[in-house]
Amino acid sequence: MSHKVLLSSKEVNIILHRLACQLIENHLDFKNTVLIGLQPRGIFVANRLIKILQEEYQIEDIQLGQLDITFYRDDFRRSEKILAANSTEMDFLVEGQKVVFIDDVLYTGRSVRAALTAIQAYGRPTSVELLCLIDRRFSRHLPIQPNYRGRQVDVINNEKVKVTWEEQEGEDAVYLITKTEQAE
Repeated sequence: MSHKVLLSSKEVNIILHRLACQLIENHLDFKNTVLIGLQPRGIFVANRLIKILQEEYQIEDIQLGQLDITFYRDDFRRSEKILAANSTEMDFLVEGQKVVFIDDVLYTGRSVRAALTAIQAYGRPTSVELLCLIDRRFSRHLPIQPNYRGRQVDVINNEKVKVTWEEQEGEDAVYLITKTEQAE
């Protein structure tokens, strides 16, 4: 396998600041907006955005939730692997709110479809938007597109995008991993 750096720590930070500014442009004070990080990896992006919005732009009282979509996926029973659910942390309803789903990589669109189903347990939002750090443009199975994207990447089938975070893997970076025929 080969690893290629798509985004360095500095580039990830610049992109997160740009995404925060785009959110401010569309939601101003976030009074009627909730941000929801999709478990497991979207929560890292969501937490970073909240930190930027609060510390650098002094926007307070932003509602942030974490939504587990494990059992809402249309493929969760198709694997031999036993799935472990993540925690959902939503101490608010989304009824009448603007919802922004946040994830690290938009790949097939199935996670977002599952999130659209899962969020219904918390009310009916007035609108739903999608923010992703990486948009894998040519891999979509469903007609889902982000409203906010950090970087668009053209990736073929034997390639994988891996996002690492300081909090979990010890560094902020985005890698393109290519599986070689011999490694399989």
